[in-house]
Amino acid sequence: MSTTVAAIALLAATGLGRAEGQLNIYNWGNYTNPEVIKKFEDKYQVKVTVTDYDSNETALAKARQGGSGFDIVVPSQTHLPIWINEGLLLETNPGGMENFKNVAAEWADPSFDPGRKYSVPWAWGTVGVVVDTGVYKGDINTWKVIFETPEELKGKVNVVPEMKDVVTAAVRYVGGEQCTTDKDVLKKARDLLVAAKPNWIAMEYGAVDKMKAGDFKASSTWNGAGLRIRLERPDVQFGYPKEGFTYWSDNVVVLKDAANVENAKLFQNFIMDPEIAAGLSAFHRYANGVAGSEKFMPDDMKDAPEIVIPEASKAHGTMSLMCSPEADALYTRIWTDLQK
Repeated sequence: MSTTVAAIALLAATGLGRAEGQLNIYNWGNYTNPEVIKKFEDKYQVKVTVTDYDSNETALAKARQGGSGFDIVVPSQTHLPIWINEGLLLETNPGGMENFKNVAAEWADPSFDPGRKYSVPWAWGTVGVVVDTGVYKGDINTWKVIFETPEELKGKVNVVPEMKDVVTAAVRYVGGEQCTTDKDVLKKARDLLVAAKPNWIAMEYGAVDKMKAGDFKASSTWNGAGLRIRLERPDVQFGYPKEGFTYWSDNVVVLKDAANVENAKLFQNFIMDPEIAAGLSAFHRYANGVAGSEKFMPDDMKDAPEIVIPEASKAHGTMSLMCSPEADALYTRIWTDLQK
């Protein structure tokens, strides 16, 4: 027996030769638990590569170019209909997969993907504010922290530059509803944002690390980010703005030009297992939409105020919507003005 043949025989005997290819995941940064990825790799003998992006727009632009080399992407629900309507996704029918029975009822048939033909839940959360209460002692359950910044926080506020989140928050603050096309409301929101910007120190995604370091004293952000910060900086608290905040979700889909379709489908099914979903939540620090995952969650998430929304705040939350093309264009115009 030649050395090469002997090596092949040894690989076959030990199971190390059963590699079933690759899986390339394109996901938000700091969002994918490497331990869960390792479990998937070990179970299916698939080599997984994870590449990060920083916004829905970045991910969408990459996919529109074609030939990205990615199999899986994780868009937000507000953008998922765009991916579907532009024919960028493969219809993998997660609703018919073995583990779909674990998806919580409220996430099983969402308006952004009726019947779950394309997507499976990854995470869901809320948009709000984090404030260093050692610096500011006032009410933190308000967008006023961002838009009419108190003296103690001026020059110390960050705004996470997710256009839909920021403009919607401003619209709600001036008394409008998300996705409005009311020109008077939008002008008020635009003027509010432009006037507020000089009181901010930054518009960037790195709120977690910089809030932990004390470089920022307040920021708009997502609830899971707020939990991460508080666990290291107990004075930093998450606020649910009484003027209105939104619920959002991110969802795992497969690109139409994916090279590793069967592995991508395996991954979709894999993350609908309650223990696996809890493992993802333990890392990214958001709820997940998979029923039964609660019992596997870390103890510090089970009653965390960032995850378990206080009863007094629930009435102020609404689901994030996909806006009309007209509303999107008006939002984009405001956003452009804000960047000047």
